[in-house]
Amino acid sequence: MSVPTLEATASIEDACAALDEYGVVVINDYASSETLAQLRADIYPQLEDTPFGDEGFSGSRTKRLSSLFARSLACGDLITQRHMLGTAKRFLQEPNSRTVYYGEPTTITPTVQVGFAQLIQIWPGQKAQGLHRDDSVHLRPHPGPNTRMQFMLAMDDFTEEKGATLVIPGSHTWDDAREPKMAETVPAVMKTGAAAIFLGATYHAGGHNRSDEPRTGLSMAIDVGNVRQEENQYLAIPRETVLKYPTEVRELLGWRVCPPYLGWYEMNDPSVLLEDPDNDKLVARSDLFA
Repeated sequence: MSVPTLEATASIEDACAALDEYGVVVINDYASSETLAQLRADIYPQLEDTPFGDEGFSGSRTKRLSSLFARSLACGDLITQRHMLGTAKRFLQEPNSRTVYYGEPTTITPTVQVGFAQLIQIWPGQKAQGLHRDDSVHLRPHPGPNTRMQFMLAMDDFTEEKGATLVIPGSHTWDDAREPKMAETVPAVMKTGAAAIFLGATYHAGGHNRSDEPRTGLSMAIDVGNVRQEENQYLAIPRETVLKYPTEVRELLGWRVCPPYLGWYEMNDPSVLLEDPDNDKLVARSDLFA
């Protein structure tokens, strides 16, 4: 078995169908050459001073650079890519909608938000990572409603020898008692600019880099809006940088209320702090709480 692959022209419905069946799909040309060039120019110089991780899960021959939205505005293009955002809304928003009572039955649909963003560079000699599910940060049971969608973007060619991300297709349907085995994995082999989109419930791991050059990937997650973000975007990104992004990206970074009323500031949408951080005379808004 191999990871299903779609062209950039494929429909969101085709991507959803692949994710329904396999829990993972590769999208060719996910990022444009211009976006890749900007990301490299903005972020790569900082990799030189980035230390390797420890001997555990982080990897003693792996460099990880976070706070990416503060480092490159090109990150906005990645998180709003139509397959990523479209599948996130399909798998995270619709299944997590609920009808609750606010005097009368009201259907509430949560927002979606950035969970984390990280550049991951696996150096030669790094062994394979332990298999895991990234939605384990939410302590959700399996099977159950999805809370995370994520992607791994190939900043250079992902080959099996270089340690391409390992995935277990179909593992998003497994219960928590089933133990994943490395023998069940397949490598997400991709060309530069392609990305593997997968559900948070899909077992995966960084591969063993047996080559003589680093393998660099950029990973981001979109989480349902009523769970805590894994990476604290409010600390990671200065206000003046958030203001440089379009409204859609600001909201994905968490600068909005998640219905019915998660994340408010003085009973207002938190975006008021972006517009006027000194405003201390806010009127409580009822329309945020219905």
